[in-house]
Amino acid sequence: MASAQRVRITNLTDVNFGTINNLAADAINSQSVCVWANGSGSDYSITATGSGPGGSFSLMNGSWQLPYQVRWNSQPGQTNGTLLSAGTPITNQVTNAQNQTCGNGPPTTASLIVVLPSASLSSATAGSYSGTLTLIVAPE
Repeated sequence: MASAQRVRITNLTDVNFGTINNLAADAINSQSVCVWANGSGSDYSITATGSGPGGSFSLMNGSWQLPYQVRWNSQPGQTNGTLLSAGTPITNQVTNAQNQTCGNGPPTTASLIVVLPSASLSSATAGSYSGTLTLIVAPE
């Protein structure tokens, strides 16, 4: 009897851009995470949704919205990757994690990149913006 396919993502932290002073350049926040999969070939897919209208990637400050982008790279330590569309999985991702929390082997296996585009920043009203980004990892 075959074991069930499983996946797990760990090492995620809250994304905090702090005060942004340069509105003419994209603000980029990248973090290396651990994705483990026990499926055939350690393949997985990743799907992201935001807390904006219709699951969009948008931070809110009252009624003001600040759109952002989410990118994924199946290698750690990256600042650019595949652009995700809210609710649409990207497939054929491969991990080399040795266990569920990357406790041995590579400490991280992928990069989550959140980008506040300069076009969004330059048109935003000053204030504190927040939102939730949900990531769903699935075995393939």
